[in-house]
Amino acid sequence: MNAPLLTQETKRTLAWIAVAVIFLALLKLLAPTLTPFVCAFILSYILHPGVEWLQRHRVPRVLAVFLMILLLTVVGVALALLVLAVLQKEIPAIRDQLPGMLAKLNAVASPKLAELGVHVRFDFPGLRRLLTDQLAAGPEDVMSTALAYLRVSGSAALQVLAIAFLVPIVMFYLLMDWNMLMRRLETAVPRRWLAKTRELAAETDGLLSQYLRGQVIVMLVLAVYYASGLALAGFDVALPVGIFTGLAVFIPYIGFGIGLTLAVLAALLQFGNLYGLLAVAVVYGIGQVLEGFYLTPRLVGERIGLHPLAVILALLAFGQLFGFFGILLALPISAVLLVGLRQIRHLYLNSRLYRE
Repeated sequence: MNAPLLTQETKRTLAWIAVAVIFLALLKLLAPTLTPFVCAFILSYILHPGVEWLQRHRVPRVLAVFLMILLLTVVGVALALLVLAVLQKEIPAIRDQLPGMLAKLNAVASPKLAELGVHVRFDFPGLRRLLTDQLAAGPEDVMSTALAYLRVSGSAALQVLAIAFLVPIVMFYLLMDWNMLMRRLETAVPRRWLAKTRELAAETDGLLSQYLRGQVIVMLVLAVYYASGLALAGFDVALPVGIFTGLAVFIPYIGFGIGLTLAVLAALLQFGNLYGLLAVAVVYGIGQVLEGFYLTPRLVGERIGLHPLAVILALLAFGQLFGFFGILLALPISAVLLVGLRQIRHLYLNSRLYRE
């Protein structure tokens, strides 16, 4: 009698692969709809310990949930106000200094390019008029332009409204019923897998807790450092730029890059010479060394054990799926997936497929 072409183990493996492919296809298809729910679930997980702490101190759960959501809202609004404070000061300065900056750039760069056979002028009227018009009225007109774009783009408006209103509502119900939801999820697990599931959940929770607690401390320390360093260097926008840079390091590479860009722009506008750029280089260079060699190893440990290339891939992938909030939550979600991938690797290395 001929042996079957596919063994039972191979069939099960192929079935799970098919399920995974279907799940990823549905995830991609429903990504715009799922974005606020995924965001609300991750934020609820972060806020849940605070709700439990308040409840242990005799605060009613409804009030505890409301207070934690309010705290998160205040932090988000504060970050937005920091960026607006920088724009409020720098956009008028850009508008006033733009003609002189273009003239200097033309005087320095045009002769060099002409020697190479490239004839370009950087102070031609079209570029100057375009940039001046875009920056003419300050942050208020920038906000008006953004709102006008949202009115024209129905999908963008719906997404913004979903994030602004749906996420807090979903968070409220998740936090109110968090313990009950976890118990129901546990009862849905087959009994023979319950012990392993609890082990994986505990490992994931420990990994995320270590990462989040350490990252919050790193953010606060860096916010104080950057604000103090820029203030000592004489920057007028030291407080908003420094605090924003410190808090934005939660988003790997992107947050630091935005903060560095704001600092360089402030240096060019306020000082207009090499001192400002050197000051930014020193403050931000020391900040990177402080974060990479002292704060992160001591407070966050190995973080979530992802290679830098894997971090970049996670940011791009989750950003593609879930937009800005995907970028924001890429690493916490990756921590959960990493635990599962470790278990899959362990099963693979102990399977007949690998050993034979």
